[in-house]
This record gives sequence, C-alpha cells and structure tokens, in this order.
Amino acid sequence: MENIIAGKSYASAIRIVNLYKHLSNKKKEYVLSKQLLSSGTAIGALVKEAEHTQSKADFLNKMNIALKEANETEYWLMLLKDTDFLTEQEFGSMKEDCLSILKLLISIVKTTKQKLKRG
Repeated sequence: MENIIAGKSYASAIRIVNLYKHLSNKKKEYVLSKQLLSSGTAIGALVKEAEHTQSKADFLNKMNIALKEANETEYWLMLLKDTDFLTEQEFGSMKEDCLSILKLLISIVKTTKQKLKRG
C-alpha cells in the first residue's frame, strides 16, 4: 500500500530545498528561507520516523509535530510572499502543496485520536 503522506511530504521537501537554493542564490535571502527549509523538510522526516513508532501514541505525537511543522511552513511561505521574495505564482504552487499536506495530517491526527479513544 502506498503511503500518500510520505510521498507528498518527500516531494514537497524536494521543492522546498530547491526553493531555498533559489532564494539564497538568486535573491540573497538567507534568514526566512532557512526557516522555511527547516520546517518544510522536517515534515517528511517526522512522517518517516512515524513509520516505525512503538505505539499509536508515539505515532500520534510524530504526526502532531509534523502538523505543527506544516503550519509553520505555511507561515514562512506567506511571509516570503508578503515581503516580495516569492511571486504570487511561486507562492500559489507551494501553498497548494502545503495545504494538501496539512489536510492529510489533520485527517491522520483526527483518525488516530479516535482510534486511541476507542482503545
């Protein structure tokens, strides 16, 4: 069975790394883009960690942290757009990825919480 969140978060991390290279090399922006790089790549790393957790509670914890990182990534993308480091087109494409991941993570967290409550 394909792990959709793992695939999407990995593909998004690749885009984030490439965006970071663009922002630092072409736009000479180093601070905000470094924050974006950190949060944007952490999502996939946490999802990967969650694949081999020892309990549902540990899995939920990893997914909750991934969700927080995805929210933070959305924040840095908005800030980069609103400070004219990203065009509307660049922002729109990246935000779409981010929202897709956010929706998946919210669903995973919600479902896992329900399963934990049922025992």
